[in-house]
Amino acid sequence: MTFQKNALAMTIAMSLTIGLTACNSDNDNDSSNAEAQNFNRIATFPVCLQLDDNCHVDDETAAEIVAASVDGNTLIYSNSPNESLGFVDISDPSSPMPIAELALGGEPTSVTVLNDYALVAINTSEDYVNVSGALIVVDIATRSEVARMDLGGQPDSIAASPSGDYVAVVIENERDEDFEPTDGAPVQLPAGGFIIIDTALSDPADWTRRNVDMTGLATLFPSDPEPEYVDINDDDMAVITLQENNHIVVVDLASGEVMNHFSAGTVDLVNIDTEEEDAALISLTSSASDVPREPDGVTWISNDHFVTADEGDLYGGSRGFTIFDKDGTVVYSSGNTLDHLAVKLGHYPDARSGNKGNEPENAEYAMFGDDEYLFVNSERSSLIFVYDVENPEMPELKQILPTAAGPEGVLAIPSRDLLIAASEVDERGDKLRSALNIYQLSEQAASYPTLQSADVDGLPIAWSALSGLAAHPTDANILYTVNDSYYQQNRIFTIDVSQTPATITASMKITDSDNVLASIAATAVDAALDDDDAARIETFDSADLAALINSDKTINIDPEGIAVASDGGFWVASEGAGTIGDEDRPLNSLNFIFKVSPTGAIQDVVTLGAELNAMQVRFGLEGITEHNGKLYAAVQRAWGDNDHPVIFIYDIESKESSHVFYPLDDAESQNGGWVGLSDITAMGDDQFLVLERDNQGGPDAAIKRIYSIDLSDVEAGDTINKTLEVDLMDTLAATGAMTFEKIEGLAVTASGEMYILNDNDGVKDNSGETQLLKVSTAN
Repeated sequence: MTFQKNALAMTIAMSLTIGLTACNSDNDNDSSNAEAQNFNRIATFPVCLQLDDNCHVDDETAAEIVAASVDGNTLIYSNSPNESLGFVDISDPSSPMPIAELALGGEPTSVTVLNDYALVAINTSEDYVNVSGALIVVDIATRSEVARMDLGGQPDSIAASPSGDYVAVVIENERDEDFEPTDGAPVQLPAGGFIIIDTALSDPADWTRRNVDMTGLATLFPSDPEPEYVDINDDDMAVITLQENNHIVVVDLASGEVMNHFSAGTVDLVNIDTEEEDAALISLTSSASDVPREPDGVTWISNDHFVTADEGDLYGGSRGFTIFDKDGTVVYSSGNTLDHLAVKLGHYPDARSGNKGNEPENAEYAMFGDDEYLFVNSERSSLIFVYDVENPEMPELKQILPTAAGPEGVLAIPSRDLLIAASEVDERGDKLRSALNIYQLSEQAASYPTLQSADVDGLPIAWSALSGLAAHPTDANILYTVNDSYYQQNRIFTIDVSQTPATITASMKITDSDNVLASIAATAVDAALDDDDAARIETFDSADLAALINSDKTINIDPEGIAVASDGGFWVASEGAGTIGDEDRPLNSLNFIFKVSPTGAIQDVVTLGAELNAMQVRFGLEGITEHNGKLYAAVQRAWGDNDHPVIFIYDIESKESSHVFYPLDDAESQNGGWVGLSDITAMGDDQFLVLERDNQGGPDAAIKRIYSIDLSDVEAGDTINKTLEVDLMDTLAATGAMTFEKIEGLAVTASGEMYILNDNDGVKDNSGETQLLKVSTAN
C-alpha cells in the first residue's frame, strides 16, 4: 500500500532511507561519492554503560582520549571524572560492549598503547602549584597495573613512537584560570616541561626517563611554558604544542635535543560571527585580525609536515587548522572554512561566537589503503571534518561527520577501517551522555549530513534549531520549516529534498512590515480576555508585545509549527512564554497563530481565546495544519485542571474556535519525565497524523511515535481516540546516534513521502545534529 495524503494507510512499515552523498571540497553535490568509500557512523557507545546496563545513573562520566589495542578489538579511554581507565570490546564494531573500568587513583589526562600495554598519564596534583603526576603501565589483557613511574608534574598528552623505542609525555603544569598575577602576565609557576621515556626494553620496570627543558623558547611567557599536546613521526621526531604560549617545538627523541621551535603565528579572519546575542543571531559579517593560533591537538601527516588544531585560548579563537612543515613554514591555513561549514550544517555554536567559534580541538592522520586522511575534531560544533591531505598545500574536504557532544580525542584504526571519536560532555539532565563514536569506512554513500544549506553571495544560509515541518501542497520536492525562539529575527526556510543532501535553498524573515502584529495583537489579546481572566494573566502588557517586534520590523516569537495556507503564504504557530501563577516563569507572551504572506509579512493574528489563555502553561502551541477551511493546532501538554492537552480548532472564515482533548501516552522512560505533542499534519477526509514524544534523549528516550486520529465525528470538548502508526525508536537508532530528544517536525509530501525532523536546540547543550529523515511507508 502506498501512503497517500488523501487516504491514511492503516498500517505503515518503516524503513530508513539513507543514501546521502558527502560534501566535496567545493560543497557541491557529487554523485560519484555514491560509489566512493565513505565513513559512516555505525554505533555510539555511551560510557555510562560501564556503570549500569541501561545507563540508569546520574554519575558524570567522560570519554576524553581514546586508544586501541594493537589488534584494534579493544578501545581504551581516559575517564577523568571517574579517575579511571575504560575498556570497550569492539570485536563487532557495530555492537560495542562494555568490559570494565580500572580505578587509577588520579585524574587520567591521556592514554596511548605500546605493544600489550596501555600507558596512562595521571594528574595527582594537590593544586596548581604543588604539582605531581605519574605514568601508569596497564596490561591490556588483564586490565591490571604492572608499573608506575613518577613524572614530577601534572601531565597532559602522551604519545608512543611508531618505533616503540620512546614514549613522550608533556608536563603542562597548567595555570589556575582564576589566578591573577600582580604584573598582569598570566604566568604561574612551576613551569611545564617535556619528558622522554626510553621504552626499547621489554620490561616496563627497566624504562628510564629524560627531561627536556621548555623554558626560554616561546616569545610569550617564556618562563612558563605549558605544553599541551604531542605527536611522534616515523623519524622519532616529536612535535609539541605550547598552546598558551602560541608556540611549537620539535624535539629529536633519540638525542633529546630541541631541533626547532617557532611561533604558531596568527591568522586574519573575515566573514565570521564574533557577537553573542540573546536571543541568538548568526551573522557572518565580522572580522578579526592577527588572532594567535594557540594550537591544541597536533598530528604528523608525514615526516615533514604536521597539522595543528587551532583551538585558541587567551586571545580568542582562530577557528581552524594549519598545516606546517617541520621548519615552521605555513603551507595551508583553513581560515574561516570550519566556521562556515558548521553554519552550513546547522552546527554553528552561536553562543561561542565571542570566544572560539566552532573551536577545533584535536587532529588525527592515517592512511586507509592509498588514501591519506586528516580528521579534525570541532569541540563546540560536535563535528569531525575529514580531509584528503595527499597534497598538504591543498587539502580536499571529503566528509563531515556528526558526533555526540564535545569530541575531544580522535583515533584512526586503518587495519579495521574504523575511526573512533571520544565525546566527553556528560549531563543527563541536558540529555547528553559522554560516548565513543564509531565510524566505518566502506563503499556506501555518506549518511550525513541529511540537511545542509546553500550558499548565497558566497556565504552559507544560517540555520539551526528547526522545529515544525510542512510540505508544499503540489511540489513533492519542497518542504518548509521554521526556527524556534533560540534565534531572533525568526525565519521560514525552504528545503529542496530532490537534492542530496536535502538543501535549504531560501531563508525568509517573518516581519511585521505592515504593523499588523503591533496593532492587531493588542486588540486580539484584549478581546480574548474578560476581566477575571485579565486579572489572572497579570503580566502580558504592551512592553511584552513590543519585545516581539524589532526596529527593522523582524519579529522575535517562538515558531514551533508551520503549515502552508490554502490561499497562499503560511500559518505559523508561536508557543507562548510563561506559566500563569508561576513567579519563576512570568507570562511574557501568549500563544499566537500568525498568517504570513508569501513574502513573510504578517497578515493576521489569532489567539487561543479566553478559556485557554487564562490557564496558559509554558508548554504551548507546537504543530499546526490547515484542512477544509480550518486550522488544527496541537498544544504540547495539558493546561490547568485538564487531564489532556488540546488540539485547538479554528474556523478561518467565521473565526470561531473550539478544541478537543488528545490523550497522551504515559511516560515510559526510566528517567521519568513527561510526554507531549510535537506536530500535526492533515491527511485529508478529517484524518490527521500526530507526532508524540517524551522529553528524554539517549538511553533514557522511550517515546517517539506517530499516531493517526480521525476528527470526522467528534464534538468540541471530546477526548479523541488515536491509533499507533509508527514507533520511531528503531528508525532513529538506525542513524547510529543516541536517540534525539526533540523529534519535532512531521510532514507528508504531495506524493505521499513522510519526513521527520529533530530540533537541535541551536547547539546549546546539544550536539547540534539535525536529522531530516525520509521514511518509506510501503507495506
